[in-house]
Parts: sequence; structure tokens; C-alpha cells
Amino acid sequence: MYETAGCNLIVAVGGGSPMDCAKAIGIVASHDRDIEEFEGVDMVEYPIPPLICVPTTAGSSADVSQFAIIADTNRRTKMAIVSKAVVPDAALIDPQTLTTLTPYQVACTGMDALTHAIEAYVSTAHSPITDLHALEAIRLITANLPGAVESPSSLDYQGAMMLASLEAGLAFSNAILGAVHAMAHSMGGYLDLPHGECNAILLTGVVAFNYAACPERYDRIAETMGLDLSGLTASARAELLVEKIASLREQVGILPTVGRLGVKKNDIPRLAEFAMQDACMATNPAAMNKREIEMIYEAVL
Repeated sequence: MYETAGCNLIVAVGGGSPMDCAKAIGIVASHDRDIEEFEGVDMVEYPIPPLICVPTTAGSSADVSQFAIIADTNRRTKMAIVSKAVVPDAALIDPQTLTTLTPYQVACTGMDALTHAIEAYVSTAHSPITDLHALEAIRLITANLPGAVESPSSLDYQGAMMLASLEAGLAFSNAILGAVHAMAHSMGGYLDLPHGECNAILLTGVVAFNYAACPERYDRIAETMGLDLSGLTASARAELLVEKIASLREQVGILPTVGRLGVKKNDIPRLAEFAMQDACMATNPAAMNKREIEMIYEAVL
């Protein structure tokens, strides 16, 4: 349609899927090649047409990120395309676009933003600048997500969540992500599941696994979420953080299992295999083998 209509720019209005679709249209229009050829990091050779994004969810941060996540329906997985070439030229961000979301959409997209911020903060590619954005996003989401779910039409709550999503996006677009997103891409692509819901379910297991790799970073996250860690052992601090995340997930109405979404035990080896190949796994703070990934999937089955 872009080529037939003789277009010279793209405007995307919506959540992560339409914005990532717009990025992919831009890539194909500039290169005249199949989108599958651009999977991975820095595979986009030429600039894409001018792109303006208007986000209508506070979660994906596709309006400010260098990521485009595209479902590969043949392989039943999600491709991660990572390139500065797909960062939009302009993002028009207004919390009023969030007021028609259902409470569950607010919950899932908000937990996606929280996962972005946490994974960016512990990423092996973090920096002092991404740390600032990540921690502020964590603070805002912890304080405002329950209210945003309870009152989707509240511009105060939704304004805070839209800002949190922006800050989380600025963090993860530069620091990249980790195992939660790698596993969520695999699971979501295989069964066509909501991305934020997958992240929300997988986050606690990955945090528990990763904690020993960078305890001081996870402790800072815990403190930002309002927890008092004084006098606690490392294992107690890790457990408290996991409980806090699980409590927030429960408070916004997301159940902690994936079996109800259609994931079966015999799917898990395949899901782990695809997760290991995801670009996001490269910056996870702890190395993971296939069996360790399978165990995290099994724990939430």
C-alpha cells in the first residue's frame, strides 16, 4: 500500500504492534527485500522513510526505541530487529490516548514497561544515563499502575504511566533487555499471546535466577519499589523483591501461570531453543543454558 499510493512518510497510531509494523514497512520500502533478512542487530543498511509514532498504550515504547518485533508465522516465533535506523523521527505522546483501554490492557502494557525498566537497569550494556531513566520508570510504575488499572480514564494515573513508558523506552532502547523478553518473544510468537502478559508472568523467575549476578543492582530496584532491605541476607533480599513484583502483578489482575494460556510441557524445549537465539539474551546479566530456561518456563506452567 505504501508503494502503490506513492507515500513518502509513515504515521503509526497504536500500540507496539502497529508501530513495529510501520518500522518494518519502512525497512522493506527502503531496501526492497524480505523483512526476515533484517532479523538481529544492525542489519538495516539504509535509512527508512520519515516515521511519526502516536502511542496508544503505555508499555511497548516502540515510539522511542530501536526495536521492531515482528511475528514470523512460519517459524511461530518473534523476530527481534534492532537498529538505530528504526528509531522514529517524532513521537507524539499524549495520555488521553490511553483512556479507552480496558483495565487488563493497562495492566499488561504497564507490566511490559516495568520489565523494560528492570531489564535495562541490570543489562550488561547499562550506562549512567539509562540507569536514571530505568529507575524513574520503576518508581512511577510502582506508584501508579494499580491506580491506572482501577481508573483507566484518569489522566493523572495515565499521564504518569505514559511518562514511565517513555522513560523505560529511553532506557532499554540504549541498554537493551534480557532473558524475560527473549523468553516472552518465544512464547508469544509460538502461541500468539499478549507480550506484556508473558513478561509479567516470566519476570519473577528471571529476577530470581539473575539476582546473584548483580545483587547490588537488584537491591537498588527493590529500594526504588519502596522496600526496606536493611539487615537482610542476600537471599532474603532477592526473595523480598520477587514477592514485591509478584504482589504488583497480582494486584493488577494478571495470573502467574502460562498453562491456562495454552502452553504445554512438551512445548517448553522448543520455546527454550528459540529464546536462546533471541538478540535480547545477549545482554542478560547471567548466562543461561537451555535447561535453565526450561526450568523457568516449567515453574510458571
